[in-house]
Amino acid sequence: MTTLEDTRAKSHFNLVASSRDSVSATRPLRILMLTWEYPPRIIGGISRVVEGLSKALVKLGNEVHVVTTEMPGSPMEEVDEGVFVHRVAVSSPAPNFHSWILLMNHFFSKRVGALVAELGSFDIVHVHDWLVLPSGAEAKSFLQTKMVSTLHSLEFRRAGEVTSPEGRMIDSFEWWITYESSIIIVCSGSMKEDTKSRFKVPEAKIWVIPIGIDPSRFEKIRPDRDSVRAKYGVMPSEKLVLFVGRLTHQKGCEYLIRALPSVSKFHNVKLVIVGDGYQRGELEYASALTGEAWRIHFTGFLPDEEVADLLRSADVMVIPSVYEPFGVVALEAMVAGVPVVASDVDGLGEIIKHEHNGILVFPRDSSSISWGISRVLSDPLNSARLVENAKKDISAKYTWKAVASLTLEAYKKVLQ
Repeated sequence: MTTLEDTRAKSHFNLVASSRDSVSATRPLRILMLTWEYPPRIIGGISRVVEGLSKALVKLGNEVHVVTTEMPGSPMEEVDEGVFVHRVAVSSPAPNFHSWILLMNHFFSKRVGALVAELGSFDIVHVHDWLVLPSGAEAKSFLQTKMVSTLHSLEFRRAGEVTSPEGRMIDSFEWWITYESSIIIVCSGSMKEDTKSRFKVPEAKIWVIPIGIDPSRFEKIRPDRDSVRAKYGVMPSEKLVLFVGRLTHQKGCEYLIRALPSVSKFHNVKLVIVGDGYQRGELEYASALTGEAWRIHFTGFLPDEEVADLLRSADVMVIPSVYEPFGVVALEAMVAGVPVVASDVDGLGEIIKHEHNGILVFPRDSSSISWGISRVLSDPLNSARLVENAKKDISAKYTWKAVASLTLEAYKKVLQ
């Protein structure tokens, strides 16, 4: 990685607030991204989205500064493929996660103030989810500029209902983010409808821009398939069914586990579950109840490289979510050449077209999931067709360059 000082000395940008009123279609923008996670800190999908979008915006000629939280082993200041990354330490103790988030925003605001004093103003403030809304709103006001937000999911859909004090707080922050934003970016049509109805947002204020993916991340990976599978207890004669995601009720892994005995009647399978979360103990107990716990392997959290190896070595990827605003893991599987079986919910139902680039099944329905897995494993020729169509769809719709170009349109719309 290049140091921040080396790259800053070469920067050809000198964008100041006085030029905002004359934004042209070609002038590069100075963009401030606020996110609580950025690689190598990966908690959910936000991290990869901000990384991919930021790097693509830089390649289109813009200057991007990401303010994020510190990560042990990572420099506090660096330039990641042209993206200026400013990591922030939350140096005050907090009694719980939600208090820590508010403290994090306090330290983010201090870092943004220091950046403005050092570099000058920014054209756009782009915040990612409610977690960074307070510092984003403060930056917008301080800079007297516009704020664009990306909502990555919604609390009332994640939780099913908003009743707890924490849930009501998050729901209120999500309303606040829609109020403060000039444009709200969501990743699917279903999430647009949820946002519009929940927070009474004018339709024109919500832009649907899908999430992108970098195919080269998987295309260059050529693992020893048998060695990767053996590492997780999958023998050459067995089919590898893969799940990748947080172990929470939203992801629906329990329905996949309950589907396994029906699948194993006809196919010699092993299920590898990659990820961690509060539901892990419950899922391990559900595995034991199937009577076939020996077919199920929980890996816990794995580094990106190992997940990519597993994707390239799997026979089928199953995404049994009960709520999924988009589903980045579906794109990753499609790029990796793995047939996808996914719940017909929300954004997943917009990415996966049944019997075209994947198989859709009913959510919360183990028998339907079992049928979908068997459909893939029973017909290799059809599965190969699904994989080929999936790769074509990725190239046509989900590149980061296309996503960044649409995002730039949103920025320039609010600056006109």
